Amino acid sequence: MKIATFNINGIKARIDALPAWLIAAKPDVALLQEIKSVDEGFPRALFEDMGYRVETHGQKGFNGVAILSKLPLEDVTRGLPGDDADEQARWIEATVIGARAVRVCGLYLPNGNPAPGPKYDFKLAWMARMLTRARALLATEEPVVMAGDYNIIPQREDAARPDAWTEDALFLPASRAAYRRILNLGFTEAFRTRNPGPGHYSFWDYQAGAWEKNNGIRIDHLLLSPQAADLLADARIDREVRAGDKPSDHVPVWVDLAA
Repeated sequence: MKIATFNINGIKARIDALPAWLIAAKPDVALLQEIKSVDEGFPRALFEDMGYRVETHGQKGFNGVAILSKLPLEDVTRGLPGDDADEQARWIEATVIGARAVRVCGLYLPNGNPAPGPKYDFKLAWMARMLTRARALLATEEPVVMAGDYNIIPQREDAARPDAWTEDALFLPASRAAYRRILNLGFTEAFRTRNPGPGHYSFWDYQAGAWEKNNGIRIDHLLLSPQAADLLADARIDREVRAGDKPSDHVPVWVDLAA
């Protein structure tokens, strides 16, 4: 089961690039972030014609997450529990029925800038809610994959120029500590496990020639429960997608599970 995460930065802007990647990469499941579309505005038929089941949790003009799956989906839920007042579309879950059932969570974690400030407070509060949900998912003792744009640079080697990010919400000590609290519950960070060392990035800004200079950061992650980690066969970043026509500023990251 090949499961990918991809912040597409707008479905309308990526209406050609996303199908082209799906055809080339052939993921069984694609977890999308920043679809920037209400549910009824998402071009479902395009992806259904490609053989994908489509589940969305959309929001007009901002945020929005989706699941595209070649495999059956069960028990689809939308929204991160813990705050009924939170109307931001940043979390979607479903169980993918393959050779093994795998619970997938597609997430778009808040950016948090400027920090300090209310947006940063919201980021940390959201991560505290995610910690609670992660504990509950681990308690099921089933394969779980929490994948998406975490807006977290975990370590210095995850940035080409780490000193440029020291005051950014993505790299502040409190942000990284909140990420580690989730990881340390017992999750495996799939890509780093398979690809140790620096120089691996999943985001390059559109500005200042970041792509051409390889001035990137790694902020798109897949965290695996112990039961999912036992199934891990591979994890990669599809870096070349950033060089394509009308690319997102993110690229896909994926895992291959024996499921």
